[in-house]
Amino acid sequence: MPANLSIKNVPDDVVARIRARAVRNHRSLQGELMSIITEEARRSRLDAYIEEANRAGFSTPATSAAIIREDRDRADGCR
Repeated sequence: MPANLSIKNVPDDVVARIRARAVRNHRSLQGELMSIITEEARRSRLDAYIEEANRAGFSTPATSAAIIREDRDRADGCR
């Protein structure tokens, strides 16, 4: 079930920046806040997946390329 959130005592300059961002994105202030919260929740979940993958020893494409280069160099040294 959706929840209603309330943030109190937000500094005026923060509100002004969020309001300006909302205007740039053609959203209401509430719509912009929802977008910010949703994106941050997705990013946090993605960060958790990345940390889990790192703990499991999965490699990134850059790491994989380095491993392939090392193997190739090692094989070239055997010839």
